[in-house]
Amino acid sequence: MTQSSAGEDWPATMFRLMADSGVDLFAYVPDAGNKRLIECADASNEARTVLLTTEEEGLAICAGADLVGKRAVLCMQSSGLGNCVNYLSLVNGGKFPLLMMLSMRGDYGEQNPWQYPMGQAVDAIFEAMGVLTFKVEKPEDLEKATTAALHATGPGAQSAAIILTQKFLGAKAF
Repeated sequence: MTQSSAGEDWPATMFRLMADSGVDLFAYVPDAGNKRLIECADASNEARTVLLTTEEEGLAICAGADLVGKRAVLCMQSSGLGNCVNYLSLVNGGKFPLLMMLSMRGDYGEQNPWQYPMGQAVDAIFEAMGVLTFKVEKPEDLEKATTAALHATGPGAQSAAIILTQKFLGAKAF
């Protein structure tokens, strides 16, 4: 089970907050940072998960969900954001209220030098594409950041990303 340093089952908390806000579609590219959240969604009778072959597919699926009155979240690692830039311009232009959950690489404690360039570009890409960001660096940030992103992408009709930093998740050993 993925747990924060405080021992809290943060994926279950995040899933509950999302489900209570009507998020019932979880599009994802598998990653250790989203594994347990996806397991929570798979275990729920009210949620559906969609395994993606590439991150940009998730943007289209989430936009389609919005078009039919559903709420979705795209779960991916920060390194996959680079695949999504062109699609983010479509989301921005179409004013789709896209919700994303990113597990970070290339920040605090990173040991893989190939992860740094994309990790350093995340904030600039989101800013350029008009995506609000809500960072989780410690366990007490999780509920506030998730709730803020859900509010922004619901009635606020904005695009937003919940960014789970390596301070929160822990750095991978490879």
